[in-house]
Amino acid sequence: ISVCQLVSAMGLTLEETRRSWARADAVCFDVDSTLLVDEALDELAKFCGVGKEVQEWTTRAMGGGVSFREALEARLQIVKPSRQKLEEFIQQHPPQFSPNIRELIAELHKRNKQVFLVSGGFTSIILPAAKILNIPAQNVFANQIKFYFDGDYAGFDENQPTSSSGGKAIVARIIKKERGVKTLVMIGDGATDMEAVPPADAFIGYGGNVIRDSVKQKAAWFVTDFRDLIQALDN
Repeated sequence: ISVCQLVSAMGLTLEETRRSWARADAVCFDVDSTLLVDEALDELAKFCGVGKEVQEWTTRAMGGGVSFREALEARLQIVKPSRQKLEEFIQQHPPQFSPNIRELIAELHKRNKQVFLVSGGFTSIILPAAKILNIPAQNVFANQIKFYFDGDYAGFDENQPTSSSGGKAIVARIIKKERGVKTLVMIGDGATDMEAVPPADAFIGYGGNVIRDSVKQKAAWFVTDFRDLIQALDN
C-alpha cells in the first residue's frame, strides 16, 4: 500500500487531503503552537508567575487526555489575570509567528481564499497577530476573558463555542453556513483541531513547534514546515 492510499482516522487519504487543500476556498488555522510558536496561556501564566502549574494542564488538554473546558477553567483559575496584567502582557509580548506562516497566509490571500483563526485562546491576545496578517477581526473565533468593574478576573465567556471540546467543529459549521464556504480545511497541532472534521472537509496536522503523537498518528497529512503547504497549492 502506498502512503497515498493510507486512510486516516477521519476517513481521508493523503491524496484526498492534498486535493482538498488545493481547491479549498477557506482555511482555518489554530493559533497557539500553529500560527504562533508558543501557547499564549502558558506564556501569560509565566508572566503571572504560575507557569509550571499551567503547563501541566496544557499538555494534558492538547494530548486529548482531559476535556478542553475543564483544562481551560483550571488554568485560568490558577492564573486569574487582571485586565491590567493582560494588557501589560500583550504590550510586552508581540506575536511570534511560526516560520513561513506569514508567507503562506499572504499566498492564500493572493488566491482569494478566506483565512480564519479558530482558537481556544483569547481574542484580545490574537487580534494583534490577525491585524499584522490582514485577517479581519470577524474572521477570528476565540474565547473572551471577563473582568469585574475593578479589572479583576471574573471568568470567561462560556457561550463561546471554542471554550468547549468540539467547539471548533461548531465554528467550522458556522463558517460554511454563514460565509458561503464550500471546501474548508483546518490546520492545527492539537486534538481539538482534528475535531473540526467534519464539518470541515479536511485536516492537516502541524508539528513545526510541538509534535503531538495522537495528531501525527491520526492525520492523513502531517507537516512540520508551512513551505510544504505553499508548494502544494499548485498541485
